[in-house]
Amino acid sequence: MIRRFRSLPIRSRLALLVAAAVAFGVAAVSVTCWFIVRGKLYDEIDKNLQDQRPAQQYALVQAVLNDCHKEPRNDNGFQGRFDDYAQVIGSDGTVCVFDFSAGTVQVTDGDKAVAKHPQPQLHQGTPRNGTDNKGNDVRVLTMPLLVRNVPGELPDTRVLYSDRAYLVAVPLKSTQSTLNDLALVLLLVSGIGVVGAGAAGLAVARAGLRPVDKLTEAVEHVARTEDLSIRIPVEADNEDEIARLSRSFNSMTSALASSRELQQQLIADAGHELRTPLTSLRTNIELLTRSEETGRPIPPADRRALLASVKAQMTELASLIGDLQELSRSDAGQQANTVPTVPLQDTVEAALRRARLRGPELTITADLQPWYVRAEPTALERAVVNILDNAVKFSPEGEAIDVTLKAGELTVRDHGPGIPAEELPHVFDRFWRSPSARALPGSGLGLSIVARTVQQAGGEVFLRPAEGGGTAVTVRLPGVPTPPPETALDQE
Repeated sequence: MIRRFRSLPIRSRLALLVAAAVAFGVAAVSVTCWFIVRGKLYDEIDKNLQDQRPAQQYALVQAVLNDCHKEPRNDNGFQGRFDDYAQVIGSDGTVCVFDFSAGTVQVTDGDKAVAKHPQPQLHQGTPRNGTDNKGNDVRVLTMPLLVRNVPGELPDTRVLYSDRAYLVAVPLKSTQSTLNDLALVLLLVSGIGVVGAGAAGLAVARAGLRPVDKLTEAVEHVARTEDLSIRIPVEADNEDEIARLSRSFNSMTSALASSRELQQQLIADAGHELRTPLTSLRTNIELLTRSEETGRPIPPADRRALLASVKAQMTELASLIGDLQELSRSDAGQQANTVPTVPLQDTVEAALRRARLRGPELTITADLQPWYVRAEPTALERAVVNILDNAVKFSPEGEAIDVTLKAGELTVRDHGPGIPAEELPHVFDRFWRSPSARALPGSGLGLSIVARTVQQAGGEVFLRPAEGGGTAVTVRLPGVPTPPPETALDQE
C-alpha cells in the first residue's frame, strides 16, 4: 500500500493527504457533536423523569398496592394511557403496574436494590409489553416510593414505603430517531466535505506545482538539447521555496554555461598554444628525416642548432602540458577538511632556492616572517615559483628582486620594465601574454595558476606598478603567525 502510494504523482498524493486530514478532522468533529447532542437529550430526559418524583399520591399508590396486577387496565373509571411507564416494584421483584402506564418494564437487580436501599438509579431498560414492546429502549428512573398528602395528616406529610420502589420510564424511540437523523446528516456533510477537500487539494496542488512543472520542463529541455541559456522567470519579491529553487536552477545553469565557455576557451587557447611548438617540432624532425633519407647530411653546426631547437621546443611543450595539468588539478580543488597547514615562510624559501638557480646574475633579497596558512603545499609552492619566475624573466641583468613576507602579505618586487596600466586587468587571464613578452618563453598560464591557488586558499593577489619602476606582486593569505596545535587546525 505504501509503495503504491509513493508511486502516485505528487498531485494525487497531496490531494489524498488533504482529503485524509480533512476526513479525520470532520470525523472527530462529527463524533464529538453527536455525543454532545446525545448527552444533552439524555440529560433533558433524566430531568423530566426526576421531576415526577413527588407525583405519587397516597390513594393512587395504595389502590395499586391493594389490587396489584401485572398489566395496566382501563377500568375503575380511568380511560386512556400515557406514553410513559409507571410501576411499583418490591425488593423480591414483584411488579404492580399503574393503569395509566404504557406497559411494563423488565425489572433488573439494580431496581430491586433501590427497594432495599433507597438510592435513585438511572439506567437503560427494555419494555416487556405495551406500546413499545418491539424492543425499543426506554430510559428508566428507579427511586424510593415516597407518598405525600396522607389523609388526616398535614398537607406536607410524607410516607416512605419500605421494600418498595417507584419505577418510571419514558420511551427513547423519538430520541434515538433524532440521533439517527443527526448521524445521517453528519455523515452526508462529512462525505461532501471530504470530497470537496480532495478536489480543493488537487486544485491547490496543481496551482502550487505549476512552477515545478516549468522547472521540470526546463531541466528536461537542458538534458535533451544541452541548451544552458534557458532561464525560469521569478518575481523579484517572491521568496517562497519554489522561487528559491528556480533561482538556484538559474544560478546552476549560469554557472554551467560559464564553465562550458571557460572549457571551450581553454581548449581553443590550449590548441593554439600547442600548435606552435608542435609545428616547429614537426618542421625540424622533417628536416632531420629528409637529411637521412636523401643522404645529404646537415652541417654539424646546423645540426647542433636544430637539435637544440628541438630540445627547447620539447621543454616548452612539457612546460605547457604541466601548466595545463596544474590548472586542471586546481579547478578540481580539495575537500576543506583535507587541506593541511603550511608554513608559508618555508614554502617561499624553497621557491627562492629555485629562483636563484634560474637567475644567478640577479640579486634576490628576502625578509621573511613566520606565517602559517591552510593550502595545498605543492600548489602553493608552484604559485610562488611562478611569481618569482616572472620577476626573474623581466629583470635586467644585475638588478635586484625584493621578497618580503610580513603578517601574511607576500610581496615580490622587481626592477624590470613594468606592465602598462591598460594591460593590468588581463594579467591573470589564461594564455594571455603581454605583446612585449610574446618573444620570451612561457605559456601565459603562470599567473592564472597563481590566482587560482591563492583564491582556493581564501586569499587575494594583485599586481601594481612599483615606485621607481618595475612591478610589485602582492599575495595576501589568511593565517596565523604561530603554529597552532595540529588537532585545532584539523578541526577548524
